Amino acid sequence: MTKTETTLIRNAAWVIAWEASSARHVYRQNIDVAFSGNAITHVGPGYDGAASRVVEGGGIMVMPGLVNIHAHPASEPLDKGFNEELRSPRLGMSGLYEYMPLIRADAEGARICAEVAYSELLLSGVTTLVDLSVAWEGWLDVFAASGLRGGVAPMFRSARWFTPNGHSVEYEWDEAAGRGSMDDAIDLMERAERHPCGRLFGVMSPSQVDTCTPELLEASLAAARQRRWPITIHAAQSLVEFQEMTRRHGVTPIQWLHRLGFLSPETTIAHCIFADHHSWIRWHGNEDLEILAETGVSVAHCPNVFVRGGILLESFGRYRDAGVNIGIGTDTYPHNMLDEIRWAAILSRVADRHVHSAPTADVLHAATVGGANALGRDDIGRIATGAKADLLLVDLAQPAMQPCRDPLRSLVYSAQDRAVRDVYVDGRLVVENAEVLTLDYQGASAKITAAQDRAMARAPGLDWAKRSMDEISPLSLPFD
Repeated sequence: MTKTETTLIRNAAWVIAWEASSARHVYRQNIDVAFSGNAITHVGPGYDGAASRVVEGGGIMVMPGLVNIHAHPASEPLDKGFNEELRSPRLGMSGLYEYMPLIRADAEGARICAEVAYSELLLSGVTTLVDLSVAWEGWLDVFAASGLRGGVAPMFRSARWFTPNGHSVEYEWDEAAGRGSMDDAIDLMERAERHPCGRLFGVMSPSQVDTCTPELLEASLAAARQRRWPITIHAAQSLVEFQEMTRRHGVTPIQWLHRLGFLSPETTIAHCIFADHHSWIRWHGNEDLEILAETGVSVAHCPNVFVRGGILLESFGRYRDAGVNIGIGTDTYPHNMLDEIRWAAILSRVADRHVHSAPTADVLHAATVGGANALGRDDIGRIATGAKADLLLVDLAQPAMQPCRDPLRSLVYSAQDRAVRDVYVDGRLVVENAEVLTLDYQGASAKITAAQDRAMARAPGLDWAKRSMDEISPLSLPFD
């Protein structure tokens, strides 16, 4: 039998530890954190056991690994340079219908995108990731190789949306293909759970509330419950979707899912911005937040991609106060979880016009324990004895961390990923001295421009007006 090795972080200057009695993160100073194998074994002063590796913690803050419950790593990196200022004013300021379908990664491009995104996520302290992708060859092996703890969430649906003119949205339905795609997704997720790495798990992912039939949603929910998988769906993510669902059913997207029995503590709603209280809607009722809270649903909040189009969740603080569990996701490039935490805090304050709308502690909770709750886990997102050894070590000497009166604030609002030194997932060191050990980040980054060029060449054939991407999204500055 192989002896389990123990790592000791000795006398860490700061530790963000979990206080179970109050269900919150707390600061502790000058204590030891030890883990053996993939589990934390000691949090406190005076560790006196054996250690095969000792990390001196004098200039370090030890944090729980971040739990990212919504990202699209195999596609989003290709959109860099296009989507920062690309939205459809005639489609509710969303880019989903006119522009998102245009840049599509080929097989090689999907792998390159994933390697880049996984690397960026690790460098920003993510240790658990829910990856919502269209299935691609080699996905499980690359995801496992990254070292991340991973929720494999292959997306499937009954219809595709498209715009024939840039101002209306239509749906092309193929219910049999949707059910076949669900079966393929289940097979892939079952293979993920058998993967030798032991860190992958399934997350059922019917794509969008407006592209899935009731029958597909009911079948996906039954399959998820049979296998004890979490389930996630995009809903209330655009004004167009809200109007489409109320036209079809006479109720909001959230209320329709509730009627189907789809909402439960196992359910995560991605984005959930256009609930019935949102100021853009002027709906007659105000029931959605109460439904979300009563059913125990989680919301995957991904502020960065929406604020580029001037769209805000209204607001993190309001959902929290209603009793809704909130997690954080990246959804877009940069795949920087710390940046999303900052956006979540600041934009809630903008929406509510109040500095205390989203305290830093609450947003950190969402990015750790909130995400863990969404996945039905009580062993990640926290530093406590018995929890998984998913940790990030922050370099307090990094110049942007100084002065370091409150290191969490210095990290979130100033230093961000520049101060992330080391990352452990499941007790394994995957980032050391700000370098990814598991993937070739530099090599993949060097190939991504060619992958984007190939996607650009295909884009006019996918656009309703046959425009090039240079016509659709000109450079930010003209050439002289």
